[in-house]
Amino acid sequence: MNQFDIIDEVGYQDYDYLDDLLKFTLKKLKVKNSYFSVILTSDEVIKKLNTQYRGISKTTDVLSFALNDGMKLESPVNMLGDIYISVPVMMKQAKEYQTGQRQELSFLALHGLLHLLGYNHENKDDEEIMFGLQKEILNEKEI
Repeated sequence: MNQFDIIDEVGYQDYDYLDDLLKFTLKKLKVKNSYFSVILTSDEVIKKLNTQYRGISKTTDVLSFALNDGMKLESPVNMLGDIYISVPVMMKQAKEYQTGQRQELSFLALHGLLHLLGYNHENKDDEEIMFGLQKEILNEKEI
C-alpha cells in the first residue's frame, strides 16, 4: 500500500487531481509500500531550502529530498522523502508556458516523484528516460 500526504502551506487548495496522478504513477512503476510528502510552499521557503541544500541562492520550481536516493531499504515501508513545490513559481510558469496551473502542478509533482524514485536528468541518456516517462504518464492521465 502506498501513502502520501499533500501539505498545502500556502492555501492553494486546487490540487485534488494530484491524488490520481501520483497513485497512477506508483502503480505504473510497480512501487509498493511507499510513503512520501508533497509540500506546496512559498518562494521564501523554497529559496531557503535551495540555498541551504544546493548552495543556489534563488527560488526554483521543485525540490526533491530523497531519503534513500532510490535504493530499496530493508523496511516494511519505503520512505521516499519530500517534494517541495513553489506555488508562486508554478503559477508563473503555467502562465509563461501557457500550460495552465493544473498541468504545471502535475508536471512538477510527477517530476519530483520520479526524482524520489531514483530518476535523474544529469546526462542526456538519463534525461531522455526521465522526460520520456514524464511525458508518457502525463499523456496517459490526459493532464
